[in-house]
Parts: sequence; C-alpha cells; structure tokens
Amino acid sequence: MKVRIQFAKYGVMKFIGHLDVMRFFQKAIRRADIDIRYSEGFSPHQIMSFAAPLGVGIESTGEYLDIEVNSMTSTDEIKDALNRVMVEGMEVISVKLLPDTVKNAMASVAAAGYIVVYNDLPIDEIERKLADFHMQERIPVTKTTKKSVMEIDIKPGIFELKAGKGINLPGKDINNQSAIYMLLDASSSGNIKPSMVIEELCKFCQTEFEKYNWQIIRTETYTKSEDGNLMPLSAVGK
Repeated sequence: MKVRIQFAKYGVMKFIGHLDVMRFFQKAIRRADIDIRYSEGFSPHQIMSFAAPLGVGIESTGEYLDIEVNSMTSTDEIKDALNRVMVEGMEVISVKLLPDTVKNAMASVAAAGYIVVYNDLPIDEIERKLADFHMQERIPVTKTTKKSVMEIDIKPGIFELKAGKGINLPGKDINNQSAIYMLLDASSSGNIKPSMVIEELCKFCQTEFEKYNWQIIRTETYTKSEDGNLMPLSAVGK
C-alpha cells in the first residue's frame, strides 16, 4: 500500500539539510513501529520518496513523503504514531492512502508556493514595482553549476507573483507584515528557486540584496491534475 505523508518543517529544523531529514524519517518510522516495506537485495532500505527537497534555511508547511507499507490499521494511526516521535520543528500534518496508479511524490511535483516575509527594506518601493517586474518579457539569470555557466530565463517559471499584508499561514504571526507570495515552477526540468526571484527583484528595484533580510516559507507543493491544472499534493488520495 502506498501512503503519502504531509509534514511541516520549522524553527531550528529549517537548518537541517535534506539528507538529514531523510535519515530522521527513517529512524522515526522505525521508532513509530510502522510496517514499512523494504527493498530486496543485499542492502535493503526503506522504500520512500520525498517531493522537491527543501533548501536549507527555508521553513515549510507543504512537504511530502511517500512510503510503501505492508500493513496498517488506519492513516490516522500512522499520523499519531509519527507525531509521538517527532522533535520540535517537525510535525506530520496529514497521512493519506494513495491509489496504486499514482506517481511517487518526487515524480509528481510541478510547482511550489512560497510566502516571503521581508524586513529592513524599502517595502513600498518593492510592492510598487512588483507588477512591472513580473510583466517583463524576459527575466534573464546567470546560473552557475559545477560544469557550466549559462543564462536562463526564469519568467516562464514564475506562475504567480503578488504582494500584500494579512496573508494567513498556520503557526506564523505574519498577518501584519508585508509579504510576497510566489508560485514557481518546481518540476525537475524547470526548477526555480525563490531566492533567485528575490535577488532579481532587488536588482530591478535597485535595492541591495541581503539574503538574511528575507524569511522564506514554502506553503504548498503542487502536482498537475488530469486536466492540466495545478492542485496540492495533499488533494491526492484519501
């Protein structure tokens, strides 16, 4: 049976990298006594698949992990068992049983939503120019990898961009803070990082980019429905 786990990562745990999060869940699943399925062969490992890995320093309420189990009583039992062994900064939000035909979490990702809270910056200037920034025909960015340096256009990967106050987010007191919401391409072929958009926005506003002035929170991870529309990964399963 395939099971999808939605979890939140916040507080000091935002500084834990993806590999450590993976190891954390491997141990948590054993401690929670979940009957997870293991691979076959000389070095068996738990069968699990994470959706788009979260960058270090970013909080989230929309992280996903798919596992396969041999048996279970209910999805609520798995949720409660995992939350009993979670540490502060990690919380299981929901557990759903998936149809056998559903792709795993990593292969399903199409987009991700982010809220960006900013401090000590010319807020009015940024909000006034946000629409003009998004309306540009191209937003070229120089991307450096271990093997090459290339210029890419991130404009097609910015699906939505808006600013405002009073954006609701569970567990966060940001209702009176100015924030930017962005919906970005998170697929394997066109992954756009929120920090990349913020840096280019600062350049457009002629404001110095200081990465520690921004608090980035991933609100949700999305897949594509059969009709091609985006929907949360949490909407799949029961």
